[in-house]
Amino acid sequence: MNQQTLDQVDLDILRALQADARLTTRQLAAKVHRSPTPVFERLRRLESQGFIRHYSAILDADKLGRGFMVICQVKLRMINRDIASSFVNYVKDLPEVSECYHVSGSFDYILKVRAASMAEYRDFLLNKLGAVDSVGTIESAFVMTEIKNNPSITI
Repeated sequence: MNQQTLDQVDLDILRALQADARLTTRQLAAKVHRSPTPVFERLRRLESQGFIRHYSAILDADKLGRGFMVICQVKLRMINRDIASSFVNYVKDLPEVSECYHVSGSFDYILKVRAASMAEYRDFLLNKLGAVDSVGTIESAFVMTEIKNNPSITI
């Protein structure tokens, strides 16, 4: 199923949930001007077909002591299926890494790293990321101000 097979009610449900994923089925039904039972059925279908991957809360990193954000670009020494798979599996288990993207260009991966301080990031860089034999080059950009952070998708 792709976007062309979603009708306006499906899109309205998705938009409403992006704005507030805590809506009850009854509240969601009221927002999309439908009754709760059909909305519940549509919601379960959207979930089962993968349009809704999961629900989450967006936390305040500063208040939780994880406000030091670094965009970390990683280039591997060489890359093949096994090396890439090993690196990805390792990075997935690092709690400091909140996002990881395999990209084209000068680097192979871009990581969004959250730490408490520069010292904690340095420890992460030297003792975790730097301990991976396949890592060749690491370039770090320290985020000074977060201008826009919107996980929503325009539909």
